[in-house]
Amino acid sequence: MTEISHRFVESASGLRMHVAEAGTGPLVLLLHGFPESWYSWRHQLTALAEAGYHAVAPDQRGYGRTGGPEEVEKYTIPHLVGDALGLIPALGAQDAVVVGHDWGAPVAWASAQFRPDLVRGVVGLSVPPGPRSTAAPTAVLRHLFGEAYYMLYFQQRGVPEAELQRDVRAGLRRLLGGRGEFGAAGVPLVPEGGGFLDIFRDPEVLPDWLTEEDLDFYAAEFEEHGFARPLNWYRNLDRSWELTAAWQGARITPPALLVAGERDVVVANRAAQDGIDRLAEFVPDLRDVVWLPDTGHWTQQERPKEVNEALIAFLAGL
Repeated sequence: MTEISHRFVESASGLRMHVAEAGTGPLVLLLHGFPESWYSWRHQLTALAEAGYHAVAPDQRGYGRTGGPEEVEKYTIPHLVGDALGLIPALGAQDAVVVGHDWGAPVAWASAQFRPDLVRGVVGLSVPPGPRSTAAPTAVLRHLFGEAYYMLYFQQRGVPEAELQRDVRAGLRRLLGGRGEFGAAGVPLVPEGGGFLDIFRDPEVLPDWLTEEDLDFYAAEFEEHGFARPLNWYRNLDRSWELTAAWQGARITPPALLVAGERDVVVANRAAQDGIDRLAEFVPDLRDVVWLPDTGHWTQQERPKEVNEALIAFLAGL
């Protein structure tokens, strides 16, 4: 059976990053989301290795054994893209296919947009790409969803991390294993006087894709390293928007694939569906959009077999 190994690699960005890896061959970078780590790709690392690829899943900036700076402003999209693309030469490769889930998806899409010479293919799970907005993201979110939208709640310093760190395992159990109460708006809104975790029901039993051992791993990671630095990704929405003005109107040109769950709140709203319908304008070499039935937000963990098949088919077609 293929084994996953671990080491530290210094990205060209200057950040020393913990990576999990398996296999040899063309490089495939797997970028996790919030609140996760390399571990969210445990099923893909071995499958991709057995298919003939060098699969590498880093703990991204601010997470796990990679850690990162304390300064909030050092978690912008240019920083995150620099970390990911900086791993390519550090791993001895000339280019890579970049795959991202949740927050990792915007990093993957931006990597392909910024440096198509380094990215020979890009895959987004859960989060589709979109053109740069004409106004600051927090203003757009406030206009669309109001102040209760969870990303705006995360703009506060200290409050959300205190909530998430109060009982790390119980919070992750609700967030990863529970069902969200999204109401008529269909988006995650923090209830008045409550917190982010109040959006989710505590599950009586864990879903079949999430074991107690999985939960133990995630809980141990965040109990040791905390949530402040991962939350800094959200606190740079506007700063990242300001720093990426040079890419206003720029398209994503490498071959691309989008994979999403039909029950994923990120793509279940009308605005997201409209954006996906128009993706070919922004991503001219979009090879496919794969919809996974009865699948929520934690795409590659909920449906590892289907995701592995979609990834391997996409890679084989490059």
